[in-house]
Amino acid sequence: MPTIKYYVREGVLPAGTLTSPNQARYDDGHERRLRLIRALLDVGGLSLSAIAEVLEAVDDPGQPVHKVLGVAARRIIPEESEKPEESDQSGKRGKPGEAEEVEAAEGAEPGSANAREEVAALLARRGWYVDADNAAARSLAGVLEALHRVGHGAFVELLDVYADAAEPVARADLDYVRRRAAREDLVESVVVGTVLGEAMFGALRRLAHVDASARAYGDPEEAGRWAGA
Repeated sequence: MPTIKYYVREGVLPAGTLTSPNQARYDDGHERRLRLIRALLDVGGLSLSAIAEVLEAVDDPGQPVHKVLGVAARRIIPEESEKPEESDQSGKRGKPGEAEEVEAAEGAEPGSANAREEVAALLARRGWYVDADNAAARSLAGVLEALHRVGHGAFVELLDVYADAAEPVARADLDYVRRRAAREDLVESVVVGTVLGEAMFGALRRLAHVDASARAYGDPEEAGRWAGA
């Protein structure tokens, strides 16, 4: 596990108070920040550079809470430079996007424009105050494009079902944030709710999948026992 000095050196943890040339004292604030860093790393899956950007927004008293939420939400989605390189059939490594360029050159259906249109239509239909160029909107378009490529473009029919589930979760996240009075608690809860809430929602969805699958395809008697438990 990285040491406290490592996090100080990386700029995600403030330096402690020097008590000697080789020792420093760290207070409860450092311990709290360290727990947050470890949670964002281990559970949220953020890189140290992403955490540094999020914490910079958290520590800026002039940064509106809405902007902090935006920074946290944006850093959940890896930047192009952080995505793993792709390999072609020959085993050579390539930059992200090169495979798509080859497909387009070979006459593959250009699904990206359609996917962006589907996302824009969703935002308009739902009346969401979100720019179509938002990082999450671009990420969703990428997912839809991938679904089209693997022959499951009809999955777009579930977009509104997913949106219906996402809206109350988003409201619950912000209700949790609003219960925090001190700004430090408030902005930290924005980060926790955005990054770790994403991980929690994914885990809950997987649990629901297991339950739904057991009820639909499992032993009816066993499913009935679970339902009555």
